[in-house]
Amino acid sequence: MSKLQVAVIGAGSISEMHLRSYQGNPDVELYAICDLNEERAKAKAEKYGINRVFTDYKELLADSAIDAVSICTWNNSHAPISIAALEAGKHVLTEKPLCKTVDEALAVEKAVHRSGKTLQVGFVRRYASNTGIVKSFLDHGELGEIYYAKASCIRRLGNPGGWFSDVERSGGGPLIDVGVHVIDLCWYLMGRPKVKTVSGNTYNKLGNRANVKNLAFYKAADYDATHNTVEDMANALIRFENGASILVDVSFTLHAKEDELTVKLYGDKGGAELEPELSIVTEKYDTILNLTPQINNLSFDFVAGFQQEINYFVEVCQGKKETLSPVQDGVEMMKILCGIYESSRLGKEISF
Repeated sequence: MSKLQVAVIGAGSISEMHLRSYQGNPDVELYAICDLNEERAKAKAEKYGINRVFTDYKELLADSAIDAVSICTWNNSHAPISIAALEAGKHVLTEKPLCKTVDEALAVEKAVHRSGKTLQVGFVRRYASNTGIVKSFLDHGELGEIYYAKASCIRRLGNPGGWFSDVERSGGGPLIDVGVHVIDLCWYLMGRPKVKTVSGNTYNKLGNRANVKNLAFYKAADYDATHNTVEDMANALIRFENGASILVDVSFTLHAKEDELTVKLYGDKGGAELEPELSIVTEKYDTILNLTPQINNLSFDFVAGFQQEINYFVEVCQGKKETLSPVQDGVEMMKILCGIYESSRLGKEISF
């Protein structure tokens, strides 16, 4: 079988994980790269031995040799580029979130159905080894029905600035950037129930805290301390039609003692914690047990997770598998995220 010809659109920081992972797959040839910044695209092309460099994604998509694309651009461009790529006959892996609005998400979903191609949403944590282990326990009924999940992704200082802090390009702050990961992870493992209501709050109290000294944090390439139009933090209660619920809070900046990442699931036969470390809670012979699997990484391994996601996408493009994160899941997640923002704006619960 000939190698899958892949192009990466967007040469920013997250593209590095895609490029490295494609390079690590023997069934892939990195065919082209595209970025509005030609020098940045050329630098990535040189690093990864890519022969074709574009600054216009439409010109790239016109090349019939390309089988699939990764979209690693600003959130506000995910939908138009995804639709154009599908219409050009390419399989698509788009970084999360799928887009900025529910209407955009529905338009992308229609394009998937029209094209007959696959769009995989970049919910990378679905492909992680610790997620797979919990999914196996769930599939075998070990934890019973998951009726409650709780997740936190708290940064005490971590607004990347740049496009991340520009609501027009990003669609929001920590909720749509990091909250999407933990909400999706809980929802996926709960069996993807239909959302019924959301009640959310967002806060703009601290800004980007550019005044803080002696504590380093990641900054986007176009970091500008004077521009910040996204929330500092958000929290939400999400209820589903089957009675299950998720409680979540996330932040870019908060007066917290330390950063925090927790993901916990509770079922009627047992429970599981995926973060900060994988642990299974069960009950045997009237005794509660904490089970710790013997695996390479008890928490999410960023590099390995991306490699597994990319490997899976390649097999999807080859017709060997169906994606674990299809476009319809991206649509449901946009309903949840946009519902939380709407609930905060209106000060009331949103029903679907």
